[in-house]
Amino acid sequence: MKRYMLVLACAMFTLLGHPQGSKNEQLWEQQRKVAYVINAIDQLYVDTVNLPGVIDDVITNMLQQLDPHSAYIPKEELARANEVLEGSFTGIGIQFQILEDTLFVVQTISGCPAEKVGIYPGDRIVMVEDTLIAGVNVKNSQIMRMLRGKKGTTVRVKVQREGVKDWIEFAIVRDKIPIHSMDAAYMVEPGIGYIKINNFGATTVQEFQEGWNMLKKKGAKQLVLDLQGNGGGYLVAAIGIADEFLADDKLVVYTQGEHQPRSAAKSTAKGGFEQGDLVVLVDEYSASASEIVSGAVQDWDRGLVVGRRTFGKGLVQRQMALPDGSAIRLTTARYYTPTGRCIQKPYKGVDYQKDLEERYKHGELMHVDSIHFPDSLKYLTLTEARTVYGGGGIMPDVFVPADTTRYTAYHRNLLAKGVINRFCVHYVDKNREMLKKQYPTVQKMKKDFVFTDDMWKLLVEMGEKENVKLDTLQFEQSKKYLSLQLKALIARDIMGNQAYFEMMNDENDALKQAILLLQNKEKYNRVLKGKN
Repeated sequence: MKRYMLVLACAMFTLLGHPQGSKNEQLWEQQRKVAYVINAIDQLYVDTVNLPGVIDDVITNMLQQLDPHSAYIPKEELARANEVLEGSFTGIGIQFQILEDTLFVVQTISGCPAEKVGIYPGDRIVMVEDTLIAGVNVKNSQIMRMLRGKKGTTVRVKVQREGVKDWIEFAIVRDKIPIHSMDAAYMVEPGIGYIKINNFGATTVQEFQEGWNMLKKKGAKQLVLDLQGNGGGYLVAAIGIADEFLADDKLVVYTQGEHQPRSAAKSTAKGGFEQGDLVVLVDEYSASASEIVSGAVQDWDRGLVVGRRTFGKGLVQRQMALPDGSAIRLTTARYYTPTGRCIQKPYKGVDYQKDLEERYKHGELMHVDSIHFPDSLKYLTLTEARTVYGGGGIMPDVFVPADTTRYTAYHRNLLAKGVINRFCVHYVDKNREMLKKQYPTVQKMKKDFVFTDDMWKLLVEMGEKENVKLDTLQFEQSKKYLSLQLKALIARDIMGNQAYFEMMNDENDALKQAILLLQNKEKYNRVLKGKN
């Protein structure tokens, strides 16, 4: 069966769009053969065959044989896959949680349709059009299909509101809803700005520019760019962000493949932060576009990279539409940093998906001494001629180990079962007005908000209902970090997404290291010259 799928897959790619003018007779012969097989199945097979489904499976299997990042995207998934990168979708503009089979509005997005008609955080949406969605075990995906739709169309919802006897009906006209790729931009210390980017999309450069201009007005002269957990996105956005830091005519990245000649991207003279100390934070989940930015900064000695070795995703995908509205993302080239380092980690003959697990087992996430590179992967940076390494991912200039002591199995189980999230939604729902009144700022909440014994008891009870049994020792071990996480989630619900990161960054070890480097000019320069 597997051999049949692979042979059939070779033909499917051609049948869906073979390049014109090919003189490869052997290839055409294979195409004709497989087309004959497909027609025979359709016309002669003993049972009814879902041929489109078979072909979908074939294309998926074929692309999986090539590399880990070539992929098939069915029509129904394509729009959602593009939303994050394109920076918007069409809907009503709410953030919600489903708690006890009820849809709670956590936040309304400023300026969007739901806010304009008067939907409030804490409202419960109980009906969409004529469909009851409360108490019927509805799923997130079903809700999104109901609330999203074409711009200008109307969706009617009924809302249950605390203190109001009857349901309130709203007619909401759908519109474009922005998806922000910048999570936070604030001052972490006097003179030091912090910007966190979660992905590289169509609006990333503009968001960064607005964030940095705001920080400059607050006195920022140094910057921490946080790319931890950033899995990548659009190449053009990565080039644009790198351009903000690099002087004119500097190579940012180049791509090259078997059928793709070398194509280079260079910086321009319009960067907004070409002077000033810079630290880029990365970890094992920073990939692709994040690695392009951090690699360019490192290769040109423009700033320091702090954290742990990045993921190592350096394959270029080209998205191609298929006639039925689906698409494939086909790897066509590799990314290379300005020094010529290949970002992509090996994937032939290894278990690619378990690479991070292997890093953990070998101690790489905790001990820099466990990381070894052969001399053949040694490169020299372009200004200071300090040593950097290729071979997959970007190795930081300053290593920050992962702190595994704050996590326990009990904490992980609470998180995995959704208990932590549900607790926060429940608590905010019951105390929203009090929280807004007592904690108008993140700093006020950091200072004064304290978890009571009753709150801890409720969390434990909610865990028990999800079969997460209390482990007293693990609970005490995780308690400090767990309380910070809970407080951050509560702050997010009442003050917005940035409040979450302002809270959580109190335990961001890489950020702490970045601040120390920026506050110690001598050490910063020493590391930048490769003398650390």
